[in-house]
Amino acid sequence: MTELQRLLIAYDEHRTAGRACALASVVDVAGSAYRRPGARMLVTEEGQLTGAISGGCLEGDARRRARQTILQGRPTVVTYDSTDPDDDLQFGAALGCQGVVQILLEPLDFQNPDNPLELLRRWAAGVEAPAVVATVFGMGGTGAAAQMGERLLLLADGGVEGNLTAGSELYEAILSDARAALTAGQPATRHYAAGAGTVRVCLEIVRPPVRLTVYGAGNDVQPVVRLAAGLGWRVQVVDGRPNQAQALRFPEAEDVRVLPLAQIEAEPHDTSFALLMTHNYYYDLAVLRHLLAAPTRYIGLLGPRKKYERLLDELQQDVPDAARQLAGRLYSPIGLNLGGETPEEIALSIVAEIQAVLAGRPAGFLRDSPDPIHPPLHATAPLVVEGRADAACSL
Repeated sequence: MTELQRLLIAYDEHRTAGRACALASVVDVAGSAYRRPGARMLVTEEGQLTGAISGGCLEGDARRRARQTILQGRPTVVTYDSTDPDDDLQFGAALGCQGVVQILLEPLDFQNPDNPLELLRRWAAGVEAPAVVATVFGMGGTGAAAQMGERLLLLADGGVEGNLTAGSELYEAILSDARAALTAGQPATRHYAAGAGTVRVCLEIVRPPVRLTVYGAGNDVQPVVRLAAGLGWRVQVVDGRPNQAQALRFPEAEDVRVLPLAQIEAEPHDTSFALLMTHNYYYDLAVLRHLLAAPTRYIGLLGPRKKYERLLDELQQDVPDAARQLAGRLYSPIGLNLGGETPEEIALSIVAEIQAVLAGRPAGFLRDSPDPIHPPLHATAPLVVEGRADAACSL
């Protein structure tokens, strides 16, 4: 399941048991850090944890502070700075990451339909499309136009939810930046001035789980399904053989079903990633023909390059522009060149390739890349004063 699903399950259990909770959320990162904005951890009044906001180095201190937040009944932000060795040791974290991480700690009101987990629950239960969560996490000066922990959720269809007061100039500026972040698909941190106060906002992109359809139900598909499901992807397995396409063989899959060769063309198109691992030439041919007009972003075909060339030649007899329709989204042979031999090793290379495509990354060794692992969040942003765009300021 996804990290959000695990949080919601724990949240529901604690609510039923009457255990007070706080949510710890990464809202800003400068420099290097293990987790990025949007990472969350649920903390109960007894100190039970679900989720993670770091690789394990922040959780202990954040748990202690989150329990204090529950007692105090108001949100707060804590900053962990590992760029200064003295400050790093003062927090007792000894991170050594050379980065600054800000964590928003907020008590959760189970009765509030706009608390952050309830807001995310509604998004997750709706249309499967990316959205933006804009979270206020910093204020300065006097007369701030928003309160810490206020949020708006911008949906892909333009709908807006949350408890950030609508109608103000600040609200419109945040909403405008949220729309820009959703269009670009890039998170950001923004700094606004409104009246005599200042407001800092985290613009987080939330994305639905990856949908992966695996055509084929052989033994080599089992480790692929396990790895993909472990990443929170929603996996369905499809095969024409009833003795292979059985749920007991793929307990981690969301759906396992029999799809005879003759019925492939009647299948509805979807936007899932697709893997062709049937070891059956004619089944692969039928699936490839079916996927030509589908919006499928990634089509991985198991087998040697000559197999794809033969399939393409046959496809082009009926569809002359088949190569053009598959260009940029057909991967064959599939997988990253990891030297895999066993089914588990090959599954790792396949899932890693899909992750690289999903993230728009070239794969390869991070050691050899001159670029940062993550793009910076602190881009130049407009400084909003009384509703007008003033000179740009670098955050």
